[in-house]
Amino acid sequence: MPTTTLDQATSMIENAWGQPLKVLEGLADRCPNEDPLLSCAIQTRTALAMTDKAVTVHQDRLHALSRHGYVPDFYELDRITETAVKLRVAHAESRAYLQAIRRVVEAREAAAPEVEAPAVRLAQAAVARSGKTRHVPGAAPEPSSPAAVVGPSAPTTGPRR
Repeated sequence: MPTTTLDQATSMIENAWGQPLKVLEGLADRCPNEDPLLSCAIQTRTALAMTDKAVTVHQDRLHALSRHGYVPDFYELDRITETAVKLRVAHAESRAYLQAIRRVVEAREAAAPEVEAPAVRLAQAAVARSGKTRHVPGAAPEPSSPAAVVGPSAPTTGPRR
């Protein structure tokens, strides 16, 4: 199970494209116009890798400033607060990058059926043009829906406008 956002992003990209990350990075570098969604996912993952390193640095710094048995000096309290804020910002950036990768993968999945869709759309159009649907033997026909009523349901007294 992936533990960091970088591991999650790597797993998402590898599962979506069905190849290891090293191969996908090579494809994205050689032919970025061939699969723009792959290029976008790889670039976003690269930005996520830098943010993931920043998270690690800020966590290590915060652990060093607040280790067990250590009493920070007064001037170090500002460093602790600043490091904690930077850590929260780095975590937020990591989540945003991961969400962006998730959206790119979803866009790829949504676009994938369009490759096979012409045959399906032609079949659906043919059925719609014929006005007939297949009748399954032994199935009862669907009851027709009542006609829509136009106008008031009860006679009204008084002036009409």
